[in-house]
Amino acid sequence: MAEKKKYNYAKELTKGFLKENPVLRLVLGTCPTLATSTSVINGVGMGIAATIVLICSNVVISAMRKVIPEKARIPAYIVIIASFVTMVQMLVKAFVPALDQSLGVFLPLIVVNCIILGRAEAYASKNPVLVSAIDGLGMGIGFTAALFIMGAVREILGAGTFLSGIDTMLGAYIDLGSFTGFDFTDKLANIGLAPMTLFILPAGGFFVFGILMALANRLAEKKGLQSATLNGCKGCPHASFCGKFSENGENITEACAAAAENKETEIKEKKEEAPAPKTEEIKEPVQEEEKNEEPSSDNNTESKEQEAPPENKSKKKKRKKNKPQTPAEDFIEPLPEVIPEFLRKDIENNKDKEESKV
Repeated sequence: MAEKKKYNYAKELTKGFLKENPVLRLVLGTCPTLATSTSVINGVGMGIAATIVLICSNVVISAMRKVIPEKARIPAYIVIIASFVTMVQMLVKAFVPALDQSLGVFLPLIVVNCIILGRAEAYASKNPVLVSAIDGLGMGIGFTAALFIMGAVREILGAGTFLSGIDTMLGAYIDLGSFTGFDFTDKLANIGLAPMTLFILPAGGFFVFGILMALANRLAEKKGLQSATLNGCKGCPHASFCGKFSENGENITEACAAAAENKETEIKEKKEEAPAPKTEEIKEPVQEEEKNEEPSSDNNTESKEQEAPPENKSKKKKRKKNKPQTPAEDFIEPLPEVIPEFLRKDIENNKDKEESKV
């Protein structure tokens, strides 16, 4: 009883209309939205089919939420959703075959619709049965309304008709008389205008979709709601269950970035506190080699080194110290001309031959 008091059924039903509209606010199910919104009848038929699947799948998943193991929840959800999609497809083929032909492959593709799987994971798996059913109904109505508005705009501007094909969809069950929908093509022709077929094409669908999203954001801002902008993981309404956030609401990505920055600062501090570079370690063996060479040298060399000014000594030491850092500096001084032995022999033989000739 305590859980029931926490839920406001009116808010749970109406949140899918504008606040969390699956198409215009959450930007889910855009593929069937753009593909089936070329006419009002197709859009409404798609919305009703998706609404039935949403309600049924939410009810079953909520009822089995304590039985389904966590590791197998996604496959279990897909199996449940696919079962209801198959049932809906069979009913549509039996009673409204024209709708089944117009929707085509997008009707069975409800199985992988992000709206249904997202609500199952985000809401139905964590809430009671009645509230989950209301949530599915509200989201289905919001999805159907978005498809109806998009279909109306695209059909009127792109084909010059409204509710065309309603006789084939409902004529077998409702007496519509001679009503087959509204046709504005003759009136437009009298004015000298023609329907813009661009709106029936995918480019027109994206154009209308963008305008409707802008209008939905504008209405949401007037009501004090946050606009559907890209704010990273924080702006995603499903961030609480996708693993990007922890249970306390702290952003794991931000924590990782802060940890990386701390590591970088630690590395820099270690480099600053580290001992002198390797060149200083090399100085000692170089000096030892110089000391070992001094006793083996002749007295003349010692006298020359003593007579040499201290500036030259310091220069020599600097060059020796810098050798490991810049080995290319050794080749700056000109190398002595060295003639190989085989060339010397050839030169001597040539000289002997010339002398013998003379």
